[in-house]
Amino acid sequence: MKTVSNRRPRLAQGVIDELKRQIGAGTLSSGAQLPTEPQLERQFSVSRTVVREAIAELRAAGLVTPIQGKGMFVMDTASRTSVTLTPIELESVPQTLELIEFRMGVEVEAAGIAAYRRSASQEEAIRLAHQEMARKIDAGDPTVEIDFLFHRAIAAATNNRYFAEALDRYGQRSIPRGQFPTLPDAGSRTYLTGVLAEHERVLDAIFDQDPEMARVAMRDHLVASQKRYRRLAR
Repeated sequence: MKTVSNRRPRLAQGVIDELKRQIGAGTLSSGAQLPTEPQLERQFSVSRTVVREAIAELRAAGLVTPIQGKGMFVMDTASRTSVTLTPIELESVPQTLELIEFRMGVEVEAAGIAAYRRSASQEEAIRLAHQEMARKIDAGDPTVEIDFLFHRAIAAATNNRYFAEALDRYGQRSIPRGQFPTLPDAGSRTYLTGVLAEHERVLDAIFDQDPEMARVAMRDHLVASQKRYRRLAR
């Protein structure tokens, strides 16, 4: 176990560096679709976990973005703009990172437990929250509340009250973009569609009763958020 954990960052960094080079050189131009995960696995001779780690890093850097049902695409150059935060938002960054870290400790395991313990009605509640978020994105409506309710439904599906109580302690504050209204992509359809795609991977794993994949999908989702706000902190 220790050997694998020590190697992954180096393997992922190799994928990151090469894809960054291709994006910078224009080999992967703005709007171009990245190869699929299986294609990247074969190209770099790495595992799916390594590929997902690399993609999460590129997304956090604002270089790529997912489009639901289609794949991962290179961001338009014009979209890679600098961000100016208000003083209040700047003060919120450290607390936001701490809260995401806390959520990782709670929600990754919650997703795994929900995958084998959820009832049919709890599964339906998760699905309906996902569908409602998709509807709100299409309508241009605010999505922070329904985003939280998606995560809350997963916590409830563990049938362990402490998971739900942990999320209730912070409520909608646990959805970071709600604390940063000046971020250019806080309400961006492209960004929100990417979040929805990450949710869908969690949802699919829970429906498939695959606890390990549910944990991986939830961790990928939260790590992408963590890296995004670490970039703001810098």
